Amino acid sequence: MFGLKFRAIWVLILVLLNVAFTFAARCTKPSIRREWRSLSTIERAEWIRAVKCLTSLPHTDALTPLVNPPDIPPVNSSSTFYDDFVYMHMDLNTHIHFTGLFLPWHRWYIQVYETALREKCGFKGASPYWDWSKDAADVEHASIFRDPDSESGLGGFGDPSLDYTVTNGAFFDFMVAYPSPHILRRNFTLQPYLPFAGVPIFPEPEKTANTSFTKSEVHKMVNGFVGDFQGFQKYFEAPEGAHGAVHFIVGGDLAGTCPANSVNCIPGPTFSANEPMFWLHHAMVDKVWFEWQRAHPSNFWSFKGGSIQNLTSVEAYETYPNGMPPMLSFDSVMPAEGMFSASTIRDVFNTTGGFLCYEYE
Repeated sequence: MFGLKFRAIWVLILVLLNVAFTFAARCTKPSIRREWRSLSTIERAEWIRAVKCLTSLPHTDALTPLVNPPDIPPVNSSSTFYDDFVYMHMDLNTHIHFTGLFLPWHRWYIQVYETALREKCGFKGASPYWDWSKDAADVEHASIFRDPDSESGLGGFGDPSLDYTVTNGAFFDFMVAYPSPHILRRNFTLQPYLPFAGVPIFPEPEKTANTSFTKSEVHKMVNGFVGDFQGFQKYFEAPEGAHGAVHFIVGGDLAGTCPANSVNCIPGPTFSANEPMFWLHHAMVDKVWFEWQRAHPSNFWSFKGGSIQNLTSVEAYETYPNGMPPMLSFDSVMPAEGMFSASTIRDVFNTTGGFLCYEYE
């Protein structure tokens, strides 16, 4: 009798603990992510202050690279906590691009970055985004690049005579460590695919990048590919698609072009997170996915992707546009490189599911 009562009490405790955990994990008041230009001057300055705060914090030995590819330098122990975020992206490059991790991992990445801004630098807002579709017609003269304020402005494109270093706005002195120490660079490039002429996965090298992220292109992505996660990602992440086009057109660090002082630097998307606008860009990428998920009931939990990038040929890319086997599942754990607690793909599919708690304006 005593044993039965004990087991009954233990079961009750487990049930209560599960209820408590479920309640704690609920998202009852999601934060609202807003477009950069809808923020007040004070709100813009606060986000910038927090971003720069991360560069004042030292590198953490918790960073544990998992891949160690030959095309990136080793960890710089004299770098900053901001640089540690960049290094995560560098190290995991081939695991998080053109694989099934692309959208869920970057959603997680933005969230843990926002968490760091909050916990380490006192940020109280939500991650902003840059709606580049509003600027597609004339990115070079877009208002987002026309704010030189030293506290609340993102600044403009760089000076060609200074290796395209940004010279105004709050990031005019933004020093980053990779691939070699340098100040943030931007280089507006309308036709960034010309150097890739002859590379089969760039079929239109003369294409202007801004044609890939117009409002009509966003509409096509959000309202197309019903129930087809793989097709949605393939179109979005295509070498000449919207995601890459924004990286390329802003140029400099966001495009992964090597700084003039670097040695043995291999250009690519590895160190693109050097650019603070990376976070605004990828929040917009996440917003487009967020809207696609809600555009049709069959989209929300749609997922298909492999774990190994294969860009060895057009045939390989067409067969495995977002990764070849082993295939990923909702239970697949995403790499966190020792910096944060690891999460599964399932954890980040619902932005108001508990682990995440935000929506978009």
